[in-house]
Amino acid sequence: MKWGLLGSLLAAAVALGLGGCSTVGYYAQAVNGHMDLVQRARPVAEVVADPSTPEPLRERLRLSQRMRDFAVAELKLPEGGSYRRYADLGRNAVVWNVVATPELSLTLKTWCFPVVGCVGYRGYYTQARADELAAELRAQGYEVMVYGVPAYSTLGKLEWMGGDPLLNTFVNGTEADLARLIFHELTHQVVYVDDDTTFNESYATAVERIGGRLWMERHATPEARAADAQRQARAVAFREFTRRWRGEFEALYRSSQPDAAKRSAKAALLARLRSEYEALKADPASPLAGFAGYDGWFARANNASFAVLGAYNDFVPAFERLFEQSGRDFARFHDAVRTLAALPRAERRARLGLAP
Repeated sequence: MKWGLLGSLLAAAVALGLGGCSTVGYYAQAVNGHMDLVQRARPVAEVVADPSTPEPLRERLRLSQRMRDFAVAELKLPEGGSYRRYADLGRNAVVWNVVATPELSLTLKTWCFPVVGCVGYRGYYTQARADELAAELRAQGYEVMVYGVPAYSTLGKLEWMGGDPLLNTFVNGTEADLARLIFHELTHQVVYVDDDTTFNESYATAVERIGGRLWMERHATPEARAADAQRQARAVAFREFTRRWRGEFEALYRSSQPDAAKRSAKAALLARLRSEYEALKADPASPLAGFAGYDGWFARANNASFAVLGAYNDFVPAFERLFEQSGRDFARFHDAVRTLAALPRAERRARLGLAP
């Protein structure tokens, strides 16, 4: 999975002085975790000039700054201080998100907070805290997914603290992935709608994909473009395959069958899902042929993991159409999204050509 928006909660925590008693502990870990991140961050120029900085990291940080400039000049994303500093957290994720769904539903459980509204996850700066919540939710009958997040956005609201830094959790990924992540997270600073995670994430994912393609076309080597094309073909195959299966599960859960029959049918669907996935890997004509990168996802697949995929992907084609309708002009596109964001939820979806 991609990256969360724990930063929206940080902004609320700062605004509210940690809020009411029921959320004090959660806000406190969010603020303390982010403050640790801020204190570790150093200006990129300083890290690059430091003789102790390994050369591969130095080159990657220089590349990130070219991507940051590209985001402003070409994608019309905010300048600000974000991704102009670097922090090594000494771990492989910045936060761990917990998502949960009922046993017979693909609807994410939501948690609601003052100022920022309701979100379909909770994020923790230690995996142990995330696992504790996951265990509690499973005991209540929820299906749960815990996943590490390489980055999150503070929505531009904490620029006075230096903005969002580059992190060791993502800076050493592929060139294409680094570009897409920077573009995705900066997009959250343009538009963020309370209580509409799918709108927010699909918009950022659309910018990530369009901007990532432009970066690779204009700046990457032919070898890097070829490698990324293969990776993107696999990602498309994965999305199409899981989207079809998500539809199967949604149809089952909406049916009038009794719960016992739904549970039996669900188990059969999961078995077929995994069997078809193995067949795809064995098919020489499939982009997934011989590729094991999604094995872990399918081994752990449940309602929660399917629901998260929907949040990041469902509206992306609609936003890509809106980009084309905006004449492939990013400034006009962002303005069009701002207009949509000001509308009531149902009207936003109708304007995008989507069901309420």
